[in-house]
Amino acid sequence: MSDMGVLDYLLPFVLALGVLIVVHEYGHYGVARLCGVKVLRFSLGFGKVVWMRRWGPDQTEWALSIFPLGGYVKMLDEREAPVASHELHRAFNRQNVWKRIAIVAAGPLANFLLAIALYWGLYSGGVEELRARIGEPVAASAADKAGFTAGELVRSVNGTPVATWQEFRWVLLNQALDRKVVDVEMINEAREINVRRLDLSGISVDQSEKDAATQLGLQLYRPAVPAVLGHLSPGGAAATAGLKSGDRVLRIGDKAVNDWTDLVLAVRDAPGQTLEMEILRSGEAQVFSLVPTGVEEGGRRIGRIGVAVADADIRRDLMFVTVRYDLSEAFVKGLRQTWDTAALSVIVMGRMITGEVSVKNLSGPVTIADFAGQSAKMGWTHYIKFLALISISLGVLNLLPVPVLDGGHLLYYVIEIIKGGPVSERVMEIGQQIGMVLLAALMAFAFYNDINRLVAS
Repeated sequence: MSDMGVLDYLLPFVLALGVLIVVHEYGHYGVARLCGVKVLRFSLGFGKVVWMRRWGPDQTEWALSIFPLGGYVKMLDEREAPVASHELHRAFNRQNVWKRIAIVAAGPLANFLLAIALYWGLYSGGVEELRARIGEPVAASAADKAGFTAGELVRSVNGTPVATWQEFRWVLLNQALDRKVVDVEMINEAREINVRRLDLSGISVDQSEKDAATQLGLQLYRPAVPAVLGHLSPGGAAATAGLKSGDRVLRIGDKAVNDWTDLVLAVRDAPGQTLEMEILRSGEAQVFSLVPTGVEEGGRRIGRIGVAVADADIRRDLMFVTVRYDLSEAFVKGLRQTWDTAALSVIVMGRMITGEVSVKNLSGPVTIADFAGQSAKMGWTHYIKFLALISISLGVLNLLPVPVLDGGHLLYYVIEIIKGGPVSERVMEIGQQIGMVLLAALMAFAFYNDINRLVAS
């Protein structure tokens, strides 16, 4: 992969990581300040400090540290260093248990609030999504046996309304976790409503496998697109060669062109090469020669001739729908999506522990960087959705009852409330050691899965 190809993935990953860490740690920082606790340092990253500035009424150190996968807020605390008598009331360890709970819980809560805000902005502004329109099901698949036909639109699954392909896949995934039989309500082009029954008991919830829809033999609808030229870019290879809007491509070289996909693939694979293109114009076949312009995309050189597909708007309307809500509805939608995603994450992690779901679903920084790069290339709305999803995952991860994570500290405070006194220093020390081992094992599994996905791709 070229340096530019690496940057295409690295920069969106670093940006996402920076935003999520800052939001998480600022949650801790903001609530600590509201509770009267003095914050000594706000660090993006761990380890050796490479840059630092003092700012604010307490001259808090705002720092960048050498290891970027995380961050921390260091507060005044007698357990870490002596505290002057006049500042004892501002030490974290001197706060009552409810304030300590608020400060610790504020980090994950900030990640959930960020996700809600991102979804709220997207859905109030309008998001273009793929329609939940079914393509030709795979022969002899569960979808084929259930009677799904190409062109049908999904209306609901077990009564849950579905408007987009992403929602359809999401609902199927949730239902597959419980191995349910679901009723899918469909509407065809004649406006007839039919109900198809699908058995999800054989679905594997595993990132190394295909998604639930694909395992069922369901495919996204893709309208047949003839290779008819639409708008031509002035100065492009097609316009320069004499091609016109309305020309239908019949052949490139010795290969027949049956649809738009054939045309695109032939052009992409021939940057800088002379192509002989036979077209049909006003009922007459004509032959033109042209040379696709070479451009860099995804670390490889591809060809382009500067043409768009004819009737693009009509075909686009068949495949896409704009999802938009008013401000209050968009907020509720964002809140529900954040809750559902967090709940699903908890369920999946719980079933990993019981062995019902494979640990192959764990993803590490390499996979996340890959998703960051892919979503950034797809457009800003996809990148924002990625950011919201990772923010939710970060919030859920930090709430796990594992010492060294926020959830571990919250567990100590719950025990403190129950027993009427703080957990002993020795118990906390042992807990920290166990927590580090568990976290290291979690990261090891995640990296192992990343490597396996790279090797398999």
